[in-house]
Amino acid sequence: MSKASIIRRRVTIGLDVSDRYSHLCVLDARGRVEREDRIRTTPDAVGGWFAVYRGARVVLEVGPHSPWLSRFLKEQGHEAVVANPRRVRLIAEAERKSDRIDAETLARLGRVDPKLLCPIEHRGKAAQQDLALLRVREALVRSRTKLIQCARGLAKAFGARLPASSAPSFAKRVREGGLERLLQQCDELTASIRTLDREVERLGRERYPETRRLRQVPSIGPITSLAYVLTIEDPNRFAKSRSVGAYLGLTPRQRDSGDARPELAISKRGDDFMRRLLIEAAHYTLGPFGPDSDLRRFGLRLLGQGGKRAKKRAVVAVARKLATLLHRLWITGEAYHALGARRARRCEPRRPKVGCAADRRHPGPRSHETGDRTRSTIGPPVRVTAYGAWCRTDVSDASPKLRWQHPLGTDPSVHLECEWKPGTDRDRVRPPRRA
Repeated sequence: MSKASIIRRRVTIGLDVSDRYSHLCVLDARGRVEREDRIRTTPDAVGGWFAVYRGARVVLEVGPHSPWLSRFLKEQGHEAVVANPRRVRLIAEAERKSDRIDAETLARLGRVDPKLLCPIEHRGKAAQQDLALLRVREALVRSRTKLIQCARGLAKAFGARLPASSAPSFAKRVREGGLERLLQQCDELTASIRTLDREVERLGRERYPETRRLRQVPSIGPITSLAYVLTIEDPNRFAKSRSVGAYLGLTPRQRDSGDARPELAISKRGDDFMRRLLIEAAHYTLGPFGPDSDLRRFGLRLLGQGGKRAKKRAVVAVARKLATLLHRLWITGEAYHALGARRARRCEPRRPKVGCAADRRHPGPRSHETGDRTRSTIGPPVRVTAYGAWCRTDVSDASPKLRWQHPLGTDPSVHLECEWKPGTDRDRVRPPRRA
């Protein structure tokens, strides 16, 4: 093998992609500029220019053309590094900025260490095409919403108020003069959306059977499950299921310095379409039609804390847990338990040893159904009131807590805790105020 061919294999190429033309900068093994050029952003032009090189490292930024460019370059035998533009501040905040300079900067950063660019992996071509189907449906839904808003605004100018109705049945219920063409467009959009809904159902049933596992969760339907599978694509690339929340931008940003720990908003990174679907699913979970589940109870506990942004925090937290739960169901293939049957078996209290403090028998609370006083073999007595009871959570804990448990007939999803020290009169612990 000649020396020239070895240098050719070690070249690093920076590719600054634009809509019509792209600029390239080639660095040799010593970091010197070997070649600069400008080509058209088309498959034929890119393939002809890169035919001279073999096994080069090509660095480009994320953009509209980066998916097909990265796939095309990998098929040609090159190493494609797709940089995250949020992490390349050296380009965005440079005093002298041009396409030629940006291509050279990308090449030099990729030559030193590609991890500095926080490279991303684009999804495959088939997944990209199927995801485009969901994007088209979203565009049609938004267009129909704008037409409905336009119709209501035009009707008010003539002193009329259109009746309240759902978006699919809007054109059937509203028959106002001068709005026939607009209502006809709404009918056509509704028919197109229903056709796409049937196509989404078919895709999930035939090509992506794993969506059936995700649809066990009540708030997850065919659209959200299919979008989740297409966005993640390979669930094994996440070592922990909790990492999916950060991948979709549902975790708070962090800028700690010394003793300062500011509370910041979520990062909003990743796929905004998937994040929006999870937020909608979280709203349904916490809404009036959401079934009782551990996830709903978790969100209602956050809502009970109050504050200006309590609802927003609860919705985001539930959406983040949904992302983790869906990944776990996908990986393990387990059945979904709304009220945590596995956790109940795992947290079942052990039988105490004979002679220990937990073996003392104390009179328990009265039964809410019969009024008879029950007996408890573990833990101290509890205080029963008209609203519920303070119960100790864990006997073996060094700093036990009292947990507020609501009786039958009230909301079982609200649980409050307070610190309790041994020897404290539990009857003086006040129950939480009812809203």
